[in-house]
Amino acid sequence: MVVERDIDDLPKNEANHTALTPLWFLERAAVVHPTRKSLVHGSRHYTWLQTYQRCRRVASALNNHSVGLGSTVSIIAPNVPALYEAHFGIPMAGAVLNTVNVRLNASTIAFLLGHSSSVVVMVDQEFFTLAEEALKIWAEKSKGQYKPPLLIVIGDESLDPKGLKYALGRGAIEYEKFLETGDPEYAWQPPKDEWQSIALGYTSGTTASPKGVVLHHRGAYLMSLSGGLVWGMNEGAVYLWTLPMFHCNGWCYTWALAAFCGTNICLRQVTAKTVYSAIHKYAVTHFCAAPVVLNTIVNAPEDDTILPLPHVVHVMTAGAAPPPSVLFAMSQRGFKVTHTYGLSETYGPATVCAWKPEWDSLPPETQARLNARQGVRYIGLERADVLNPRTMEPVPADGKTVGEIMMRGNLVMKGYLKNPKENEETFANGWFHSGDLAVKHPDSYIEIKDRSKDIIISGGENISSVEVENILYQHPAILEVSVVARPDEKWGESPCAFVTLKQSVNKSDEKRVAEDIMKFCREKMPAYWVPKSVLFGPLPKTATGKIQKHLLRTKAKELGPVKRVSKL
Repeated sequence: MVVERDIDDLPKNEANHTALTPLWFLERAAVVHPTRKSLVHGSRHYTWLQTYQRCRRVASALNNHSVGLGSTVSIIAPNVPALYEAHFGIPMAGAVLNTVNVRLNASTIAFLLGHSSSVVVMVDQEFFTLAEEALKIWAEKSKGQYKPPLLIVIGDESLDPKGLKYALGRGAIEYEKFLETGDPEYAWQPPKDEWQSIALGYTSGTTASPKGVVLHHRGAYLMSLSGGLVWGMNEGAVYLWTLPMFHCNGWCYTWALAAFCGTNICLRQVTAKTVYSAIHKYAVTHFCAAPVVLNTIVNAPEDDTILPLPHVVHVMTAGAAPPPSVLFAMSQRGFKVTHTYGLSETYGPATVCAWKPEWDSLPPETQARLNARQGVRYIGLERADVLNPRTMEPVPADGKTVGEIMMRGNLVMKGYLKNPKENEETFANGWFHSGDLAVKHPDSYIEIKDRSKDIIISGGENISSVEVENILYQHPAILEVSVVARPDEKWGESPCAFVTLKQSVNKSDEKRVAEDIMKFCREKMPAYWVPKSVLFGPLPKTATGKIQKHLLRTKAKELGPVKRVSKL
């Protein structure tokens, strides 16, 4: 038997091998650009040196409370400086950061805090009563095992001081006071092993119960650099926080911004108006947003927009398949949209619809259609393919054969916390199974057709809800739409469209509008794709702007089956 060996037997040592971690990016930013603005939040401005010192204070203060390796610190906050600082300060203490979605209800937050065994809870003053309610539920459900976490409240001068006063009266420590107990020159230690956990994040639950996704330092380091590279992000980029940092750690741009020595512009509330005004006020170069946010930007009333844009603004979108009509409208307004795709389990977006120079000469509508595809793997991801889940073989690159998107490599999570059964299923056959159904085009770009549970099976035919939605988005009256399966006496299931109409549409005669939409569909799609029912109203969404299809599916079920039309 031939023993394979390298040309040498040189060992790893401290001089030539160290664990990868994004924490060093902050130290470098503080050395290279100590006086450059790192964070802007209203009237509060910090430099990279100040941010580094503040993060070291966080780590030091946590260590003073015996919080370190093996501890989880949860933070419930919108896009404010403390949440950015948590991305460095908590792992610098050796602990794991759990960013909590602020739009969850108290019982779900109670589950997350208990499941993650959080020893510290940091909470923005606006959400203090929510956290208090969650802690009460956690205490009641833990049957005498409850140990109250250290409670820290983050004040915000843009809010009513009464909220902060209330929290302090309930025994919470004020965040700035907590920082004062930490050392700004604290000698933090990087992880000895890059497989060490850096963050925990619970899946947004468009599909139901949340699972705790565990991420490691190595993946966070590689994703921070990959995310910047595939986007062509420049050194000193001015990044607007429209995407919540609590969503997949802001797609790892929290750490990337330190690597690129950029400037973070924080936004507590995201509206089309705040986005347009920030672009003008701070010369914003980049922001990320789900397609639903892009939709509000392109459909904003004239008074809320400032057009033309002063310069090209780079936008990354992911979180749902963007309708080509929305991509087209964004490019018409001067935004350069990069379309990506990923999951909490892949540190956020991990495939990109990489733009090709030969597309520049194509008609804008064709460009938008090509750009609506999910594309190819990120630089830091080793494999992403569309496989047949039964044979585990790649599907042919014919743009027709549907398979499941699967990934493997350094940008895949460690696994789900305390959930061996799910881990076994999701990592079956050595691949991460996304649950998303897609095709592969002849140019090897992948395109999602649906979540496996969102496919509508009507009379034995598979209907992609995404494709029906894309056509519906072309209707001039439609602002937002989601298509789900509704029971059907004749066909088993048929498409049911939930529609939000644009503000300018006369809503007094919904029956006429519904008929007009169905007529439009009949002209544009196969007959069996045409929604048999159209319902109007706002769509339920997760905190990251994803439409909650499982709630709409339940609603469609409650409507009862579409009745069989008698021929007599």
